[in-house]
Amino acid sequence: MNWYCIHTRPKKEQQIAAHLSDSIGLETYYPRLRQYRTIRRVRKLVTSPLFPRYFFCRFDAAINFRAVRYAPDVIDVVRTGAVPSIVDDSLIDELRRWAGDAGDVITMTSPLRAGDNVEITSGPLRGLSAVILRTSDDRDRVGILLSLLNADAQMSISRSLLRRVE
Repeated sequence: MNWYCIHTRPKKEQQIAAHLSDSIGLETYYPRLRQYRTIRRVRKLVTSPLFPRYFFCRFDAAINFRAVRYAPDVIDVVRTGAVPSIVDDSLIDELRRWAGDAGDVITMTSPLRAGDNVEITSGPLRGLSAVILRTSDDRDRVGILLSLLNADAQMSISRSLLRRVE
């Protein structure tokens, strides 16, 4: 039995994965990504598909291909030409290892940490260098220390306007 990638209709990944698992008894893997997003100016923790419109299913193509291919809301099994493309077991193992104890939910953490050197990428202060003073994973804004004209200024700025400098 091999892993295959299944292409679905929009927002049907979880429903089809559950159907194939419950009704047909196949092993499925539907990785999701949990991250903070700003929605209508409010920063929220959102869980969405890691690969929108796709999930993985393990089955024997000689026996279960038609049952998977013609399941409700499945568009097709991803193929190379006429042959279904096999997904390497190591890829599935790596995704599961990345998710850790959460099973199929991968949590993204902010790459910015206190003490990081950053550059402002947009706005009136574009191009200036600063140092991160404080961060909070549930907030869009971070505190920075900006050295300007031999004076230090502390300010709060959106994470989206910063780029880490190595």
